[in-house]
Parts: sequence; C-alpha cells; structure tokens
Amino acid sequence: MSRRIHLALHPYGVGGPGQHGLWKDPGVAKNASIDIDYYIQQAKAAEHALFDALFVVDSQFINATYPSHYLNRLEPLTLLSAVATHTRNIGLVGTASSTYNSPFNLARRFASLDHISGGRAGWNVVTSFDTGTSRNFGLDEHLDYATRYGRALEFVQVARGLWDSYEDDAFPADVERDVFLDPSRLHALNHDGEHFKVAGPLNISRSPQGQPVIFQAGVSTEGRDLAARVAEGIYAPGGTLEQAQEYYADIKKRTAAYGRDPDHIKVFIHGGPIVGATDEEARRREREIFEEDNDFASNLALLGRSFGAYDFGVHDLDAPFPDVAHLAEKGGRTGAAKIIERARTENLSLRQVAESVNAFRRSPFVGAPETVADTIEQWYGAGTLDGINLAFRNNDDLDRFVDGVVPLLQKRGLFRTEYEADTLRGNLGLPLPANRHTSGRELVND
Repeated sequence: MSRRIHLALHPYGVGGPGQHGLWKDPGVAKNASIDIDYYIQQAKAAEHALFDALFVVDSQFINATYPSHYLNRLEPLTLLSAVATHTRNIGLVGTASSTYNSPFNLARRFASLDHISGGRAGWNVVTSFDTGTSRNFGLDEHLDYATRYGRALEFVQVARGLWDSYEDDAFPADVERDVFLDPSRLHALNHDGEHFKVAGPLNISRSPQGQPVIFQAGVSTEGRDLAARVAEGIYAPGGTLEQAQEYYADIKKRTAAYGRDPDHIKVFIHGGPIVGATDEEARRREREIFEEDNDFASNLALLGRSFGAYDFGVHDLDAPFPDVAHLAEKGGRTGAAKIIERARTENLSLRQVAESVNAFRRSPFVGAPETVADTIEQWYGAGTLDGINLAFRNNDDLDRFVDGVVPLLQKRGLFRTEYEADTLRGNLGLPLPANRHTSGRELVND
C-alpha cells in the first residue's frame, strides 16, 4: 500500500480539558507536566512504536479553574529541544502563537529546534484561543478574528522567508581560500507588510528537512482557509465519522483550490483509544474514566473557556442560558456559536449546557485490539484522516495500544514497520521545499 496511516502522540501530563481527574491516577506522576523525564519517556515509547511525531500543546493564559496540565507545564520549544537529544527519528511538534510572538524570534527558535533534532521540528500555528492572553502581552483586549488570521498568514510567510535566508551551499568553509561564507548565498528578507516589518536575514541556516513542518488546528472558516493555504499537517477535531469526512473533504478541496497538492497536507484527527482484553472490558473502563472526570465545577469552567474564560458562576444555573454571544467574537467563536445555537433551539438552562460540555460520548476507538484496529481501518478507508493524534491517560494505556493495535495495523499494511527517513518531512511523505533563492532546482524527498 503506497499510502499509510500516520500516528502522533499527544501527552496529557496531569490532565487537559475533559481529563480533570487525571492527576489523581496512581499511574500518573503529580509533577508529570513539568518533568522532562516524563516527556522523554513518552517520546521514546512513541519512537519505539514508529510514531511520526510527539505533539505538545500550549497556551499563555490561565486562571485557577483551568485543567491541571495547563496550570503548571513546560514551554514547548524548551521541552522539545531536550527531548530531541534523547531521540533519533520521531518528529517534534510544538504549539506557538502567531498572535503573541514576533516572526524573527520564533523563526529562529524553530530553526534551532530543527537543527538540534536533525530535521524533525514542526510548528503548530495557533492564533490563541484564550482571550485573556492579551493582558499578558500589554494589550487591553484580544485581536478580532480577521486580524488574527491575517496576521497568522503573514507570520508564516515571513517565517518561511527567514528560513530561506541562506542557500544550502552558503557555507563552503574553505580554509585554503579563506572563505567561510559565500555572501552571494545570503539573502535579506526586507519584508514590509500589513502586520510585520522584518529586514532579516536570519542568523541560522536551513536544516536537513529545509524548513520546519507547518501544522494548524483551525475549525472555523478562517482556520480552514489558513490551513489550506499554508499547513502541511492539520490537527482536526474528529467528531463522528460523517463530521470527520466533511472536514477532510473540505480541507482537501480548499487545498487544491489554492493550487497545492492535497496529498501534501496531512489531516490528523484526535483519538483517545482505550484498549482492553475484550470490548466489554474496554467499554467499562471508558465509562469509569468518564465518571472519574465528570465534575460539574470543572465543566462550568471548561464552558467558560469558549467565551474568553468567562465566569458563568455569576449567573443563576437554572435560568436560561445567558446572552454572551459578544464574548465569543474574539475567542472560540466557532465552538461558542454552536453552544449558543443549541441552548437557544433546545431552550436549555445554563446548568444543562454546562453538563453537556463534558457529556458521555462513546469513542469509536475503544475495544479489544482487533476492534480498535478494525475501526481505525474503517475510518481511514472512509476518507476521514491521514493520521491520528493519540492521547493516552497513562503509560499502561499507551503500552496496550502499542503492543496490541500497532502490530495489527502493520500486519494489514496500514502502518510502517520501519522509519522511511530521518526527518519529519520524510516520514510524512512531504516534499522538501526548495529555497526560493535557488534557481533551476527542485529538491524533493525520495
């Protein structure tokens, strides 16, 4: 089979959204989210299983109601640089905001990670979901949607221009000729755009994969359009099979409309597999996990994140859902709009809406190894995904998937039996971008 599934690992640490009680699990260290050894172990386990990437999320705003992992965690690029020195093949993807960073600084940091890892870096571009982040960066309020996504597009374009500052043969380091740098192979960017003015050049050369791989996780119309224009990987929400099919088809169509090869954008859906000896055992554990994590106060706080970390506790819980549409305009607009519409059409109280935020929803990837492998094969064949971004509660759950499901996928020809390349691009089957200053040459991975 010429096309195979890609797998990434998303560590939960002590618990992200919907995993509020994870820190109580005896199999999870209470300091996991700030313990570099935890991430190194996770990366090594994923690499042993031939996963494509380790994916680290981030945000730059919290309050006391946020999930445990968000309250106390390592900065992604620092974390991934440490992990890079303990791994050889697995990709290292970190989240960084295009709203609250400068292109030169962030381009340099990702280029450094790309060199440290030997060409395994990826950048998950976000425009920042939490409206409160603005106050940590000297702004009174969060930027609106149009500004954030316009800035994100220009940010990526500037970063890519900076990553091309040096041509690949810029450093002959010829002692006999006393030439370290060929100045004709160094190029200033001199970008002057709507959001940024950046002279360049960047003071670091291209890595073995040319440039870090660009990921994106947009759900809104603006997010999908940005992904179609610049992303090479997407972290998609998943949902039902039909919803995943719609998203996948839409992204591929948009990508083609921008003149890009749809095969050069890899869609990863979120998956939290639970593998048991039998289907019944796995389903029972799924329900037990839900009961452990289903805390109303946490669900109310989680609801607030879609509306700029709004405190819904100031309202009567049993009154109709309050009019807070204005709070969503600069935050999680797409998700918030769905919440508001459902509350309105079904005449739900605030309590009912909060309870539904973390309502029990059966995952398709739960069961005995054969069942989980069958479901992954079904979804893959139905045009819903190129890969799965996997999250496991603890090491035992990861081991059960690696030992039980991965061999079945390999036996069916759906997953690799060895790494194809030393770079993230190579393992994802993505082209090596030619330097814009190198004329007459197209460099592509074999």
